[in-house]
Amino acid sequence: MGKITGFLKDVVSEMRKVSWPKREQLTKYTIVVLVTVVFMAVYFALTDLGISNLMEWYINF
Repeated sequence: MGKITGFLKDVVSEMRKVSWPKREQLTKYTIVVLVTVVFMAVYFALTDLGISNLMEWYINF
């Protein structure tokens, strides 16, 4: 039990040292992540569509 208590105290100690982002930074980071995810989703969807059409054309050729 002593090891668990010591571990939790160390966790609390380390969490107090963390430099948390300000609200403005967090908002900017969130927007960057969302834009990146949407861009990548569109990119891969278009790539998949293109490859699917190419394979369909090749099979029907």
